[in-house]
Amino acid sequence: MAQQRALPQSKETLLQSYNKRLKDDVKSIMDNFTEIIKTAKVRAGESLMKLVSDLKQFLILNDFPSVNEAIDQRNQQLRALQEECDRKLIALRDEVSIDLYELEEEYYSSSSSLCEANDLPLCEAYWRLDPDTDSTDCLSAPLLASPEPSAGGPLQAAAPTHPHAGGPGPTEHA
Repeated sequence: MAQQRALPQSKETLLQSYNKRLKDDVKSIMDNFTEIIKTAKVRAGESLMKLVSDLKQFLILNDFPSVNEAIDQRNQQLRALQEECDRKLIALRDEVSIDLYELEEEYYSSSSSLCEANDLPLCEAYWRLDPDTDSTDCLSAPLLASPEPSAGGPLQAAAPTHPHAGGPGPTEHA
């Protein structure tokens, strides 16, 4: 009978040992599974962040409608600035033209004009030889070949006898 009691006791310890190993193995599996889930969550989070970054990059590089809209807005701003500059330049041109016309009229009507009898345009009168100046003056050189407007030189063709016959200032060409 002593052998029968020893056997169940060893079976009991053996069963307890199996039971303890089973609990340890299940606990180990559970810990491993928990770590796998944590790692998977981290990887999934990293993957989502990478996806968001890729989408942002794609949107920035390939969002042609918004890029085109920004280009169109900049073009409109620059065109408005160009139109404003053009208006200011035209106004300045008109003012200078009026002032030049008034100066020419004053020049032609003054008694101290060199070419009053001939009524030459201002640019032609400027290039005329002045008897008081040195004949070697470089400013008078273009008229040495053709001192008279009737000689048909390049100045005659380039400058009419009175440039303001049609009104003040140059006309604007479209």
